[in-house]
Amino acid sequence: MRVDQDGLDGQDIYIRLANSELDNSEKNRHPSKIKQVRIIVGSALLVMGILILGVISYVWKKKISFKGITRKNYNDVGGNENMELPVFDFMTIANATCNFSGNNKLGEGGFGPVYKGTLQEGQVVAVKRLSTNSGQGINEFKNEVLLIAKLQHRNLVKLLGYSVQENEKMLIYEYMPNKSLDSFIFDHTRSKLLNWHNRIHIIGGIARGLLYLHQDSRLKIIHRDLKASNILLDDTMNPKISDFGLARTFGRDQTEAKTKRIVGTHGYMSPEYAGYGQFSIKSDVFSFGVLVLEIVSGKRNREFCHFDDHLNLLGLAWRLWIEDQAMELIDKSIGDMFTLCDQVLRCIHVGLLCVQQRPEDRPDMSSVVLMLSSESLLPKPRQPGFYSEKARPIADSSSAKHEPVSTNEISMTLLEGR
Repeated sequence: MRVDQDGLDGQDIYIRLANSELDNSEKNRHPSKIKQVRIIVGSALLVMGILILGVISYVWKKKISFKGITRKNYNDVGGNENMELPVFDFMTIANATCNFSGNNKLGEGGFGPVYKGTLQEGQVVAVKRLSTNSGQGINEFKNEVLLIAKLQHRNLVKLLGYSVQENEKMLIYEYMPNKSLDSFIFDHTRSKLLNWHNRIHIIGGIARGLLYLHQDSRLKIIHRDLKASNILLDDTMNPKISDFGLARTFGRDQTEAKTKRIVGTHGYMSPEYAGYGQFSIKSDVFSFGVLVLEIVSGKRNREFCHFDDHLNLLGLAWRLWIEDQAMELIDKSIGDMFTLCDQVLRCIHVGLLCVQQRPEDRPDMSSVVLMLSSESLLPKPRQPGFYSEKARPIADSSSAKHEPVSTNEISMTLLEGR
């Protein structure tokens, strides 16, 4: 520092300071203000950082709740399998179904409701939403997804994906615009829309789908609930087997099993299953035979009772067959069938072969497909099981004496007739 003392008489004094000394002087003069600014800026940055982290954490948790929880739940039960299926988040499905609106509801099944939905890209789907009290846990749900994901056939309904969020479990299927077969063949007005060409096409498609389940798929599967309401129809009336709610898997060398829990639909269950809990691929063949006779006649087996001898549909078909009057069984809404008489009679013949009393007398589905598509000589059918409502046994506690041989029961979504 330098001080000039020249001319002190009333003159100003000038002091020269170095820049560094001047800066220190300013800092010493306002130390509290600088410290205060630093605190304010630091606090603001800290608050902004906390807010940013909070937003990131919230978004991440939302993503996990809609997507990541599916992986967590499957890992909890030891699942490392490649699902090979898209995972839909809950909000996507909620938006697609208008928040599960009643107007979008297609039906109600044993495990919960089914909704029509439209995804953002415009694809229409069917959503099965399992109710929380359905009794189906994550392990059973996993089994269902794994099984259906492995089934790929043009005559089986296609699973497009699934969704899991805590207690919410949903399956997303392709949408069938023509709904189920029963809405046509048992309706006096709509049955006229099914000519014989449509009906024989549907019969053949169901047969090929069932053959795939029994023989050609990765797993040997017994459907156990084949019925008209479980046959869905696409926009070209192509049939697709659906609702594997009661399905069982068999080992390749396994031929039959027993169960204490007899479940299914009366009118379609085979005698050995309804009476004693025994089931096999021949149980499905019996159900298929009932379905064939229903498609030909337009009558429900479980609701039809002939005024004479209490005959049900099977009994009536059998009596007309042995009396050479089988053409009287045909649904009158089909129209003139005499030009297709041989083809119609062949279908009735195959149907009667499938509903024979003894399982060993029934053909397997490979034989059925061949019989339907050829003109080979057919064996004579024997008396069907459950030909009369009087002859129908009621499963009671005696069936509980049979211990189940197979433990491969798969609990799946069961959708009753729409």
